[in-house]
Amino acid sequence: MNTAPDGELPAAGHPGDGAAGLERLIEERRAKASALRAEGIDPFPNRFAGRRAIGDVRMDGDELEAGQERPEMVRVAGRLIGRRGQGKLAFLDLEDRSGRIQVMASSNVLGEEQLERLVRLDLGDIVGVEGPLLRTRRGELSIGLQGYEILAKSFRPPPDKHHGLKDPETRYRQRYADLIASPEVRGVFLTRAKIVAGIRRFLDDLGFVEVETPVLQPIYGGAAARPFVTHHNTLDRDFFLRIATELYLKRCIVGGLEKVYELGKDFRNEGISFKHNPEFTMLETYEAYADYSDVMAMLEAMVGAVATSAAGSTTVSWRGHEINLAPPWARVTLRDGLRETSGLDIAALGDAGALRDAMRAKGYDAPETAAWPKLVDELLTQALEPTLIQPTFVHDYPLALSPFAKSRPGEPEIVERFEAFCGGMEIANAYSELNDPDDQRERLRAQAAANAGGDHESQPMDEDYIAALEYGMPPTGGLGVGIDRLVMILTGRDTIREVVLFPALRDA
Repeated sequence: MNTAPDGELPAAGHPGDGAAGLERLIEERRAKASALRAEGIDPFPNRFAGRRAIGDVRMDGDELEAGQERPEMVRVAGRLIGRRGQGKLAFLDLEDRSGRIQVMASSNVLGEEQLERLVRLDLGDIVGVEGPLLRTRRGELSIGLQGYEILAKSFRPPPDKHHGLKDPETRYRQRYADLIASPEVRGVFLTRAKIVAGIRRFLDDLGFVEVETPVLQPIYGGAAARPFVTHHNTLDRDFFLRIATELYLKRCIVGGLEKVYELGKDFRNEGISFKHNPEFTMLETYEAYADYSDVMAMLEAMVGAVATSAAGSTTVSWRGHEINLAPPWARVTLRDGLRETSGLDIAALGDAGALRDAMRAKGYDAPETAAWPKLVDELLTQALEPTLIQPTFVHDYPLALSPFAKSRPGEPEIVERFEAFCGGMEIANAYSELNDPDDQRERLRAQAAANAGGDHESQPMDEDYIAALEYGMPPTGGLGVGIDRLVMILTGRDTIREVVLFPALRDA
């Protein structure tokens, strides 16, 4: 048998001379598939019955001592990621989602012809194997190969198993190759799945009902954002990809569902940054007979529980910081937080001109055309948000920033709203929801006037939502959580592109 000097079987190849080398390797692999078909072997069979996960099989072998073998046959399948051989022996490494296992092949069992066919397989091929579980004299848990089947021929060579894909753009554009190359990347998305499942479990246990609301909406609303617009041909009308689920979920509260949530995609036609993707995953919850203080307690308990179940601890590392997610979280009013970090008192700078001048005097960016609420938000983003590394509730916002929140009793210009920050970025937003239809109508009229004036991030008028409120909505606490950002924190990823399987990118 032909072997490489280091014991590695002759590689299926990684192109050493650019695109031409890659095309040559692809043609060679296609020729191997054609040769298999000529021998009556389908390189893409329909199924492989009786397969077990490699991780489960490995657990079965925990008690085997070196040199021991179990006579029972096991069947596993996975991607061929490594090969070594010498003389009449060959060792293959197969990997599936649950782990990796060595397969030991011998010409004494398979015969010379079958062993030669086996070692002609390419790295990246999907292979099913059968044999007893054993532990080699060196202590490596293995399957003693008695039979194998190619399940999918890989025409393209996989990324180098030692170095993976280094260019971030290539990793994001070809996430399938990134997942093949990196168990760590696969682990991020497995953890993401656990986070989402943990959130659902937490809310279901509290009696919340998961519902689904329209993605295509005739009127966008529930957030300050520019929407994506699409057109329905049959109805001959424009629709908007939702920027939030808020207004439909509160219609559910009006209807008596009382505790609802939705976990799904929202879409905002905005810039891209390390924490922004135009398509993102949001959790929104609404609970009747609750207010924003109840929502605070629920959020910190939920994040702490999900961190423990998905990441194994409430303490995580992110961008060089140790972050403790266990409740209780810190709390600070927006006014006090801004005054402490910027030296500016937004209550004393109540018009756009005064606030803009004060911000510029302190060295902050203050756009000339921005209204007062936008300037407050800019000051929050520039001065306060980057300092909030440990989880913190910033609460009690000016009414002008929050068209759907209830005012505090006796403080009509301050609303019961909080935003939760962690790692220097916002991860959640919540209100005591406004349920007075007349008050809501007046606020929406102001928003609609701004929208008509060209501010397309402002909320258009939604008369149907007002009609729903006129039926009566109980006091309600509402919450929105950015799932992608929460996953960034819990997995230690620096950018949202690392936790979204297929992020939005510019043309290549």
